[in-house]
Amino acid sequence: MTTTNPPAAQVGFYRVGDLDLNRIGYGAMQLAGPGVSGPPRDRAAAIEVLRTAVELGVNHIDTADAYGPHTTNEIIREALFPYGDHVHIATKVGLVRDERGGWLPANSPQSLREQVHDNLRWLGLDLLDVVNLRTAGGVDDRMMAPGMLEQQFEALAELQQQGLIRHLGLSAVSLDQLAEAQRIAPVACVQNFFNIANRADEAMLAATAEQDIAYVPYFPLGGFSPLQSDVLESVAKRLGATPVAVAQSWLLQHAPNIMLIPGTSSVDHLRENVAGAALALPPDAVAELDAI
Repeated sequence: MTTTNPPAAQVGFYRVGDLDLNRIGYGAMQLAGPGVSGPPRDRAAAIEVLRTAVELGVNHIDTADAYGPHTTNEIIREALFPYGDHVHIATKVGLVRDERGGWLPANSPQSLREQVHDNLRWLGLDLLDVVNLRTAGGVDDRMMAPGMLEQQFEALAELQQQGLIRHLGLSAVSLDQLAEAQRIAPVACVQNFFNIANRADEAMLAATAEQDIAYVPYFPLGGFSPLQSDVLESVAKRLGATPVAVAQSWLLQHAPNIMLIPGTSSVDHLRENVAGAALALPPDAVAELDAI
């Protein structure tokens, strides 16, 4: 059953291209097996998580065909197909898996084209709502790969012109790389490493906000020192909330173009994530967290 104002819609939406996406989405990475490899331990539970997310008002799912590989996209299709107009899929390309489950950079134009078609096939789609070009080699989301991305983004722009991709995005990029991509095609969103304790990407956040580009931060609790964690936990305890909820709420209040994609393989945890992200932080709590 859906409601007129489901929890994931209570903090509003952000326009990504021509799509109005609720600022609380869902990241599907954890739906694959251990190490983001192979099938989940409980496939029925994974399907329930996705269907519950949509019931809670989540209208965009973040995925990648490298999760599994193929496993997560296959589960998304089983759980939500046909998607209708109320579920939008954002995926990323630029990384593939080797036979041992390792992550390999795969940014040649031909490889990117193959990855886009793999996403279309496993998701059962003719059009991908958002495709993010992942530039970093490896899985450390704090990395930004140096160098040019012209050929890679041009390959995706060609697929967009062919009607296979609605909107293009970038992941783990610098301001220079954003500008380079924008000379080729519009950029609808950027996924970079950012949280309360790691704000080195503030310039990117400000630039995207000014240009009406969605900003999707990775790791809301990643890279905290023990002292910073103590502050976060103290604020959470005072508000009767969890540290994760406080960290996510701070992000949503920090900039209007920030969108969240918390992931989990548990329905209970999913409900906590969605409800927690809608927490409104009082000014004194925001000031304390700003000072971290």
